[in-house]
Amino acid sequence: MNTLAKAGLVLAAAPLLCVGGALVLVALPATTGCVAPAGSGGTVDSWHADQSANAVTIVRVGAQLQVPRRGWVIAVATAIQESGLHNLGNLGDRNDHDSLGLFQQRPSQGWGTPAQLTDPVYAATAFYRALLRVPAWSTLPLTVAAQAVQRSAYPDAYAKHEPAATALVDAAADRLGLPGCTSSGWVLPLPAGSYRISSGYGPRGGSFHYGTDFAAPAGTPIYAAAAGTVVLAACTSPFCDRPGQVDAGGTPLTPGCGLEVQIQHADGIATTYCHAQTLTVHTGQTVAAGQVIGTVGSTGNSTGAHLHFQVHRGAPPISNATTVDALAFLRAAGLNP
Repeated sequence: MNTLAKAGLVLAAAPLLCVGGALVLVALPATTGCVAPAGSGGTVDSWHADQSANAVTIVRVGAQLQVPRRGWVIAVATAIQESGLHNLGNLGDRNDHDSLGLFQQRPSQGWGTPAQLTDPVYAATAFYRALLRVPAWSTLPLTVAAQAVQRSAYPDAYAKHEPAATALVDAAADRLGLPGCTSSGWVLPLPAGSYRISSGYGPRGGSFHYGTDFAAPAGTPIYAAAAGTVVLAACTSPFCDRPGQVDAGGTPLTPGCGLEVQIQHADGIATTYCHAQTLTVHTGQTVAAGQVIGTVGSTGNSTGAHLHFQVHRGAPPISNATTVDALAFLRAAGLNP
């Protein structure tokens, strides 16, 4: 059974109603969203009604503030670490000093009054506003972005909640009708609106181009297109500390994919991401759909900042021989690249 459909899950199976000013979840048959892979800590069947409702509120506030989806994941992961997604505020709660609410924000540190910080909408809004002030927050590893806001005594604790937070965000977004992950579990490899397709799959200049090129500014976050396991995260060119070299006519001289990531997904599907400027994952790591795996660059055999993206069927092997048209594949998965 899909983890989103198990009896303990309230979030993914319930639309929202406002009754007497309170958020109420009404049980309906579960739907499918982008969930973290099995064994990654991303199952969501253990969340109680109040935790699910708080996750929905965090996502809804993020959408209303036009925070990119990556911010929703950071916010939910932070709330999982700080409060277990419970709105802590009563005597006897496990608060640290005067910390309150979902994000354990402190009145003494200027976050707001006790009444404000125990209002999930206010608390989420305050978190997002602080996050948006962090330079390049969307390209940072989750734990770094969260720590820049929270100043926690446990700065590395947030990362372990990324798969679970991604699953919760996808389930909440699905129920709220927000764009992003499709029911197929796939997402675009770059933020919507951040790129243009500069070269497609097929014959090109007397050779065959086995991927699709997404031209985007250097530093644009690269997303795992679906849940899976990183089987390669490395420099596959002679150097990757700077962009690849080109001759006077602009022809690339540096061989290889530069900083490259390969991810093995379910059902023999794999994806490849080339020419990154930085990587934020390592070989053997389990990733969720939409998780940042690196940033766009121009390392290796490249003439400018772009993502060379490949989809493979029948993988392993992950090679040119197993590639298919990535744009056609994404469209079939319900996306609009």
